[in-house]
Amino acid sequence: MIDCRQAGPQDVALLAQMNRDLIHDEGHRNPMTLAELEVRMAGWLQGEYEAVIFAQDGDAAGYALYRRSPEYVYLRHFYVRPEYRRRGIGRAALAWLRQNTWRDARRVRVDVLVHNATGIAFWRAVGFSDYALTLEMDL
Repeated sequence: MIDCRQAGPQDVALLAQMNRDLIHDEGHRNPMTLAELEVRMAGWLQGEYEAVIFAQDGDAAGYALYRRSPEYVYLRHFYVRPEYRRRGIGRAALAWLRQNTWRDARRVRVDVLVHNATGIAFWRAVGFSDYALTLEMDL
């Protein structure tokens, strides 16, 4: 069983640490330092983003960062710490978000890096389907 709670300003350092781990895990090329991630996270939480922290036995197991729009919820970050993976925490957290936070939303969108096969498999397994593919060229 997991506990979920809305994150606040007091959680910025924790969220930034987990964001750094997410960046590393998914192979993102974001070069921001932990201090820069803290500033960015604080700005997001003061702005249009909300975050939920999921915990098991009092320990932060992961988080979700999202913003609402009239058409959909944009799930910017969704992270479960490695030691808590493969235990149903991601599914339980997503179910909690759907039932408690997003119950009035029409749809949820999430971006996944194309080389993140594990992430893609998770999102498809919990009911997401392909919608768009973003392409880019290095110059």
